Amino acid sequence: MRRGRLVVGWVRFASAATLCSALAAGAAEAGSDSTASGLPVPRFVSLKADRVNVHGGPDKDHDVVWIYTRVGLPVEITAEFENWRRIRDSEGSEGWVYHSLLSGKRTATVQLKAKSDVAPIYAKPDAKSGVTAQLQFGVLGTVKHCNGTWCEIVGDGFDGWIQQNALWGVYPNEKVD
Repeated sequence: MRRGRLVVGWVRFASAATLCSALAAGAAEAGSDSTASGLPVPRFVSLKADRVNVHGGPDKDHDVVWIYTRVGLPVEITAEFENWRRIRDSEGSEGWVYHSLLSGKRTATVQLKAKSDVAPIYAKPDAKSGVTAQLQFGVLGTVKHCNGTWCEIVGDGFDGWIQQNALWGVYPNEKVD
């Protein structure tokens, strides 16, 4: 009986080792320089639907670990595997979503040091121009342009320029046309 347990234990260990090797190979492929889409990784995109299931791995057999319910939310693609994209949100949470649930439309959320702070929206990309709005932490806007320092964004009740470092959804010094 004892020998039977040892064999079962060894088979379980070998199966687990094979599974770990396969997952590691998939992760290495997902993080490689050549991407399934041919687009650069990492890159920012936005959620296309108002309900996006996030899976623990790159297929529907993996459990749904959470669900996004905010269309237009910016996320960062950190890896690709076939038609699946590993994404990261502004809080650092990561998971896998099917590519058709993502949009190339650029959006950003206001991210400030303190959640009680507000970010001014200016009429021009200049802090000396008039302030047209004040945005709270988490406000979502569509990115129209970024010049590397300032971004022109539009949203519900605002349209103007914000300092680029106050946004999550664009990279520092990134230019967006």
